[in-house]
Amino acid sequence: MIPERPAIESRILSALDATPSRIPVVLGGCGTGRTSLLQRVSQLLGEGHSQYIDTERTLSTPDGFLAAILTSSPYGSSNGPGAPFTDQRNARTAFDSLLRFFQQRVNPDAETPTFLIEELLELRTFENFPGLRGVLGEFLEALNRSQNRFVLTSRYVNRAQRLLRNLPERFEVIHLHPLTPPEVVTALRNHGVGRDESERNDLGRMVHALANGRPAYVARLAAALAETDDVSGGDPVSTLASQMADGEPLCSTCRFSYEFRLHRARGYGALKAILLVLAEEEPLTLTEVAHRLGRTPGSTKDYLSWLEDVDLVSVHQKRYSYEDPLMRLWVRLHCRPTAPNDEDLAREAQEYAVARLPYMEPGIALTESRESAEDRALEETHKSWGLIEID
Repeated sequence: MIPERPAIESRILSALDATPSRIPVVLGGCGTGRTSLLQRVSQLLGEGHSQYIDTERTLSTPDGFLAAILTSSPYGSSNGPGAPFTDQRNARTAFDSLLRFFQQRVNPDAETPTFLIEELLELRTFENFPGLRGVLGEFLEALNRSQNRFVLTSRYVNRAQRLLRNLPERFEVIHLHPLTPPEVVTALRNHGVGRDESERNDLGRMVHALANGRPAYVARLAAALAETDDVSGGDPVSTLASQMADGEPLCSTCRFSYEFRLHRARGYGALKAILLVLAEEEPLTLTEVAHRLGRTPGSTKDYLSWLEDVDLVSVHQKRYSYEDPLMRLWVRLHCRPTAPNDEDLAREAQEYAVARLPYMEPGIALTESRESAEDRALEETHKSWGLIEID
């Protein structure tokens, strides 16, 4: 149950209803709620009034993709079922038919077709077929010329922003930012966590800090807190530790995001090595990463740019760190020869919490049983930041 984003849903619907309609492009990494957002928009539009297309599920050959869309589409062809779009075995011909389908109006008097297209950048796969180069540019240009309505999404923020940089104003970029603390509190309320508002607010601020406001992480932690024997005494840090064990929902979510992005980037093995380096310490300069990796600064710069390209790392003031802090915790726990035991999970989750909780609003503290361990960890953190090197 991903927390709802009514403000963003309203913005998307307003863009669709504009004259002429705008094309929202929703950008957000794994677990930011793109899919649930599109599905709620589909529900708000009403059954049969839009077509949801998950390109990651349906993409194959151009003709296969076209056939899959037509099979489930509420918008048939004006020339009969499927015609002239089916039986297009040639990749170029099939792709041209796909573009015509998205531009067609079945009946000028009928409701304007609305297409909700998940993961736009997957269409680049078609560039492996003869006669198809610059597929994404052609696709977006066709949508811009169409009178139909579209909502697009992508999990690759940096790649998508480069693609959209010079597109017409009809395309409206919408970023899925982290949830706010009040939105996290609402998610906890929806799961029945907390015996009163005061306690729920305190838990919400802690969960917000630990999950970095990422909707999928918030949902996993909220669900786990709701399942504890004594919900009112739920401990988010202990819950985080248990959820990072192999097979638990939050661990599986992190594993999916980690592997999915790495497989979409170049240099799989070297990139994993860099992520391990940053898992041990961050932020690091290019020179520091290259030294620990045992590679030249030039090749290391390439590796880091590939990690930036799939939003696994970010750079601020020439220092590199994880884009998603909880992903760093997962790498520390699971990218090693053996699965973490209970002691490993508790220790790493506690150290992670100590680093995150100082950024919360005043009035939040961990339980007394953990205060001495936190003080020691904070002391070590302060020592590690005693010197600042500039690359």
